[in-house]
Amino acid sequence: MSGLQVEDFIRYWEAEGAAYARQGDYAWMAGLVPGGRVLEIGCGLGFGTRALADRGLQVLALDMLAPCLEAARERLAGAAGVSFLAADLEHLEAQSRQALADFRPDVLVCWLMGAPQDSIRTPGQEAQAAVAAFRERIHRQVAELAVSLPEVQAVHIVDRTAIPWQAKDLGRDTLVRYHQLTTFAGLPFTIGRQDALYRKLAGGADLDALRRSHPALKSVAPVLASLVARRKS
Repeated sequence: MSGLQVEDFIRYWEAEGAAYARQGDYAWMAGLVPGGRVLEIGCGLGFGTRALADRGLQVLALDMLAPCLEAARERLAGAAGVSFLAADLEHLEAQSRQALADFRPDVLVCWLMGAPQDSIRTPGQEAQAAVAAFRERIHRQVAELAVSLPEVQAVHIVDRTAIPWQAKDLGRDTLVRYHQLTTFAGLPFTIGRQDALYRKLAGGADLDALRRSHPALKSVAPVLASLVARRKS
């Protein structure tokens, strides 16, 4: 649960993002980015931005929440090659679109996309369904934005999920097929199986309790699901 309101959302990601950083998860994600000028969609509190900057990449970090951008700027204070833009991907104004074009990114990244639930739920909608619908919608808009920026050669998407670890190779095929049929359907991008990867996350008490109460879930592992789509030549 990432929080109903902005304050809850930020508190959740301060703890969650710090844990990922300690465990090397953001460094792993940044190491998979196939480019040098990165447009980061939904930078949140800047943990991912920090990992990209530590690789020496040029980064334009975008977020729609002012408190997130403030925290990210503090986290990246003094970092070379990093700039920020306050913008909502779903309602990009002409000035923001021009700023993205002027940056001339060669890769877009969208990592662990989320938002305060109060801002994305419709009346009567279940929280989990709202988050899933929001991510699918944003991922598609990221892909469409990538098409509109001619220098962009790749899009890197990372999400959390849970899979039976022994079946991770089958899971890679499922991950590729899902994004082919949704995120990149009809767009000039291709996805190779070699660009669909999983990384195990720490389980935590909640998952341990779930496994004890549901033996069939014993082999299920929380993971980062990473996928790189490349523009067709």
